[in-house]
Amino acid sequence: QYSRLSKQYGMDIYLKKEFLQYTGSVKERGVLYLLMSLPQEQQRKGVIVASDSNFSMAVAHHASELRVPVFVILCTSTAPARVRMCRDYGAMVISYGTTGKDAQLHARRLAQENGYLYLEEEDSAVYLSGLGTVGLEMYEQVPKLDAVIFPAGGHCGLLAGSAAALKHLNPHISVIGVESESFPVLQESLKAGHPNDDQACNNHHFYGDVSGVCFGSNSLQLTGKLVDKVVAVREEDILISMLRLLEYERATVDAEGAIGLAALVAGKLPELKGKRVAVVICSGNLELHLLQQCIARALTLDNRVCRFSLVISDCPGDMSKLLELLAREEARVLDIKQERTFVTSELFTVEVICTVETRDKIHTAQLRNALLERYPTAAWTER
Repeated sequence: QYSRLSKQYGMDIYLKKEFLQYTGSVKERGVLYLLMSLPQEQQRKGVIVASDSNFSMAVAHHASELRVPVFVILCTSTAPARVRMCRDYGAMVISYGTTGKDAQLHARRLAQENGYLYLEEEDSAVYLSGLGTVGLEMYEQVPKLDAVIFPAGGHCGLLAGSAAALKHLNPHISVIGVESESFPVLQESLKAGHPNDDQACNNHHFYGDVSGVCFGSNSLQLTGKLVDKVVAVREEDILISMLRLLEYERATVDAEGAIGLAALVAGKLPELKGKRVAVVICSGNLELHLLQQCIARALTLDNRVCRFSLVISDCPGDMSKLLELLAREEARVLDIKQERTFVTSELFTVEVICTVETRDKIHTAQLRNALLERYPTAAWTER
């Protein structure tokens, strides 16, 4: 779909909204092809997975749809929402162990004892081919594409599989991968010439599947051969990207889904100005408590929620004068606190700490100037 963000970033942006898949992830494409390619005997016996990833949820859904018995082993610390979703998709969910490794060992043991096929995200030709249908569809849906942007990182199967399809159809289309500056797994692996497991991600729940380090040599080889560029973005850029997608596209996505657009938000690809660019929005499985935190943080980063403190006389009318100034400047008050006991200034004064919402960076600067003009000692809390 053509994006309303195009004008803002000076290029024709087309969004491939894979987060609208039934389980909220592009992984369904690879999983469906993988399950359909299994021998009938194995389909009859069933499959087993052991993680709370998008891959596992896709297996739960499509195995149930294909009437393949499916078991999902999850550790006891898994978020209840993920457990419920896997059950809703039709899987038999078993809680085991306190860590993901415990669940994986138990799943392998059950697979060996019962003849189930243990599945984990890999980079087999079948799985990569299923993911690569994204590249095929974008080529068919958007004529005269100049560039396509994909999430990269640990699980770069989508990037590798789609690059194979796109470069076969048109070698002149630029294929770009985007990963996090915090753990540039793919760039380090490409430099080393082999998968690099040294990069660690301390924020797995935010980054989701893109934080993994388990891609294989097939994906790395295809990426090194076919992908034109891999760039890294900051966490702040990803949060702003999530905010832009929510506001302009009504798209609620996670970090993996927003990381491709984050490269444009951060200005990492100036060569694409005036070009026709497709961005894959591949995942929308963000836990609700994280969504609240991400949006609140993004609004602060975007200079639209700000905080200041000032000292005023503790007399009738002084607080109303401050509120009148905020109303005149069209700032929306989100929170206001008064501190009397621990104020270090002169007696009979009150410290006011106020959090307000503004329209944009320019509006914030105007408000700041108006406050400093009236209250020269006002202190602005830097983000």
